[in-house]
Amino acid sequence: MVQFAARGRGNLALQPTALVGRRSELAELKRLCRPGRLVTATGVGGVGKTRVALEAARELQDGFPDGVWVVDLSALRDASLVGHAIARTLRVVDQTARPQLDVLADHLVGKRLLLVLDTCEHLRETASGVAEVLLAAAPGLCVLATSRQPLGLGGERVVPIAPLATADPEVMPVDTAVRPPAFDLFEQRATAVMGGFEVDERNWRTVARLCRRLEGLPLALELAAGQLRHVPLEDLLERLDDRFRVLVDEAEPADVSRHDALRTTVGWSHELCTRQERLLWARLSVFAGEFAPETAAAVCNDRVLPVGDVGPTLARLADKSILTRVEDGAVTRYRLLDTLREYGAEWLRELGEQDDLRRRHLDWCLQLVERCEREWFGAGQAEIFQLLRGVHVDLSAALKYCLTTPGQVQTGLRMAAAMCFYWVGCGFLNEGRCWLDWALALDAEPTEARAAALWVDGYIAIKQGDTDGASALLEASQAQAQRTGDRVALANAIHRLGCVALVTDDHARASVLFKDALARYEALGGLDTTVIMARVEFAMTNAFQGDLPFAVELCEGVRAICEEHGEGWVKAYALYVLAFASWTAGRAEEATALARESLRLSRTFHDLVCAVLSIELLALFQAASGRPEDASALQGAAKRVWRTVGLPLFGSAYFNAPHGQGEALAREALGDAAYDRHFEDGTRLDLDQAVAFAMGESPGRLASQDGSHHRR
Repeated sequence: MVQFAARGRGNLALQPTALVGRRSELAELKRLCRPGRLVTATGVGGVGKTRVALEAARELQDGFPDGVWVVDLSALRDASLVGHAIARTLRVVDQTARPQLDVLADHLVGKRLLLVLDTCEHLRETASGVAEVLLAAAPGLCVLATSRQPLGLGGERVVPIAPLATADPEVMPVDTAVRPPAFDLFEQRATAVMGGFEVDERNWRTVARLCRRLEGLPLALELAAGQLRHVPLEDLLERLDDRFRVLVDEAEPADVSRHDALRTTVGWSHELCTRQERLLWARLSVFAGEFAPETAAAVCNDRVLPVGDVGPTLARLADKSILTRVEDGAVTRYRLLDTLREYGAEWLRELGEQDDLRRRHLDWCLQLVERCEREWFGAGQAEIFQLLRGVHVDLSAALKYCLTTPGQVQTGLRMAAAMCFYWVGCGFLNEGRCWLDWALALDAEPTEARAAALWVDGYIAIKQGDTDGASALLEASQAQAQRTGDRVALANAIHRLGCVALVTDDHARASVLFKDALARYEALGGLDTTVIMARVEFAMTNAFQGDLPFAVELCEGVRAICEEHGEGWVKAYALYVLAFASWTAGRAEEATALARESLRLSRTFHDLVCAVLSIELLALFQAASGRPEDASALQGAAKRVWRTVGLPLFGSAYFNAPHGQGEALAREALGDAAYDRHFEDGTRLDLDQAVAFAMGESPGRLASQDGSHHRR
């Protein structure tokens, strides 16, 4: 049996401050959170549902060996992307066209895991459906949700989160150190803002009136504390009282709800901001996720709010608890809590700036994507991958804006096509194809953007094993490009039609198409990942036709170019070919090193196609070097990976050859029954475990059914 040490246990981050109060809610959440259950923490906005749920998750994590995973849904506005958001969080990379829920269900089978779905109120129906499917598929799963309302699923356990307890301002206790949780939270936040703040007999009644006025709502208390740097405590309470008098004058007292208390506090905090702070707050609401100061400056500046003023204004908004700072080493980013983003968005509409800011946000996203596309051929690929993952929700928001706004679909086609390197090279085939299919269905005008989107969609379809769909898309791109004289799209479409021929074993046709495409690329000038990938694919078809020396020559040339430019993604494919060539020439140690380096590089970019091809090669090498148990397990692991890629080995007899040779050697050494047992063990490995095993990094061992062991 293959045995491994436990993997990293989720993405639950340390909280910067201790949780105040909440003993009863925590105890109830911990009691109810059991495998097979949906538990929802409910309450009004600003009451602290997320903070309580995260603390409960932290205290429960020892009971969930496969980890606690937190999915922030606050920035997501498209219900169809909920599954993709969960998959990104769980680091599930599936490049097939299978429904995302099916992929997630398969991933969670057999796991004991706590999934926190945070901020579900705007996606209640979808979140409920997702929870229902996943809980049915994975008995070891517990879903802990936060929402202003229950999700409405049968069997759901609901834990209401109430505001923090306050005190009667007219009844001051003898010992002022004994006080309700609302006091403790206000003191904690006030101390963070101004230092040395303490609730004592001199200010006890003022703090009590403030906490009572704010209904004990944590977000309201934090916003109030954030003003103490600029407004004395007594003045702060007086100004807040004035706001509530206006509210009560305009409504029946019974109608002044906790939601009104929070909204009034937010509005009052807004009034205490400077003109620039209010303007920036409104404009920042266009960001769906976290943002860097320079990004905020690029999108939000104008004559009223110059670029140089944005950074200091961000800092002041963070000091007032309007923005949340997110520190990652030396890098500082910011985010708006959902309630405060909603308020900012309302003011943006009032200002008449919503359309302008959404276009500026789109322009920033498009410029970022196109800059990364240009820079992808170089040493910064890993950094680009991490950069775009960090703004993934904003890229999705920009694409949705394009596809739901009249006159912007062509921009959406342009952006989705420019993200080819991200969809294909970084493991987002399924999501990329969804965006491209949607955009192509909306606008048939034969533009350059459409021609590019057609061939990119076709390329993704090849990677997913959908060669029929790929051919239709690529032929449509080719035909349009020929009609319109689009030389770039024509070269790319012919190149990818060569890929279709390659994976369907039509190597004579593949050779003709690759030669044609490479000649067209040369005529266009320039050198990038597309050109050198075409050379690697041309090398593959030559290798499969028996001209291994020419294939090696091509791939050594690509390898040299990659090393000169620092390129890693295409290099992984070139090393795969060179590993096979070294093996064929009898250089087993060199072949293993090359295949492992190919695997390491492809894993960096979540490129499962190259990764699983390398695993298949390494399985053959293990079988031939007297390690049939390891070979069998690796082939089992590869089978599981192929399920997340598409058609195993593309259905190609040529790509399947190493697998067939390795299987024959392992079966001969072990016998069919033992081979099948080890193969089955391998299918239980997740991707990280399979990669570690193939790389020779696993601390585990293989155990036969009779108790003997083969140590690695």
